[in-house]
Amino acid sequence: MKEKPMTVQDTTTHPLRSLYQKSVASYWNQEKNPVNLRLGEVDGIYHHHYGIGDVDWSVLEGPEETRQERLTAELHRLECAQADLLMTHLGDITPADRLMDSGSGRGGSSFVAHSRFGCRVDGVSISETQVAFANGQARERGVDNEVRFHLKNMLHTGFESGSFQAVWNNESTMYVDLSLLFPEYARLLKHGGRYVTITGCYNDAYGLPSRAVSEINAHYICSIHPRSSYFKEMAANRLVPVSVIDLTAATIPYWELRAKSSLATGIEKAFLDAYKDGSFQYLLVAADKV
Repeated sequence: MKEKPMTVQDTTTHPLRSLYQKSVASYWNQEKNPVNLRLGEVDGIYHHHYGIGDVDWSVLEGPEETRQERLTAELHRLECAQADLLMTHLGDITPADRLMDSGSGRGGSSFVAHSRFGCRVDGVSISETQVAFANGQARERGVDNEVRFHLKNMLHTGFESGSFQAVWNNESTMYVDLSLLFPEYARLLKHGGRYVTITGCYNDAYGLPSRAVSEINAHYICSIHPRSSYFKEMAANRLVPVSVIDLTAATIPYWELRAKSSLATGIEKAFLDAYKDGSFQYLLVAADKV
């Protein structure tokens, strides 16, 4: 019997299962934002997330002709600090373990994890452009046998059950329904395996999403979840939090510096307003599968 060709409409095989997912994939397929690309060019690690930590404000001093170069390097240092923090919460990882970077972007966090733990890492993204870029990076680094990127949907990856010691999302959960996401992670993780997310979420105590949070949603065509949804859906899927860290104060300096950069995208004020008025929070949550 002749094999049926895969099309976008063939939802049994293709990662895109809704018009919204197609719009998200299209956005990231076309995305060439300098705030992602220029920072990655500093050392070849391309992240798609924000930063944490105290800013070295001396980067604004010195020769004007190299000011933006210094500022870009400092923004990259802060985003690398965020990735390093996530890695420290993945638990006791050995070279024999397998990890999944869910919503892997251009691959930065996957390469950080492989360098740190020496284990196999599988990244998944619904963006063909991102997957191709990240696999190219893996080949250039000579780690393509251990770090691989797949055109897959994080809601239905097709990987074998119980095949991962740890799974993480780094600022990518706002693109999916959490009630569909966490059952998939519970399936993929081994017993005692670890799930970690760093994410922005709106503060339930504030009420509904603030105007600034709505601006962020519109900018990134995403849907930021309330804080409570994470804990509700984790509890429903045998994911028990072991660490919850409020990183809001730690990320504000990154945004204040980014607002002064030529790489600013115009969304910086919305992030700063939302963080400072209490309507938006930046959290790290680590949970074990029980």
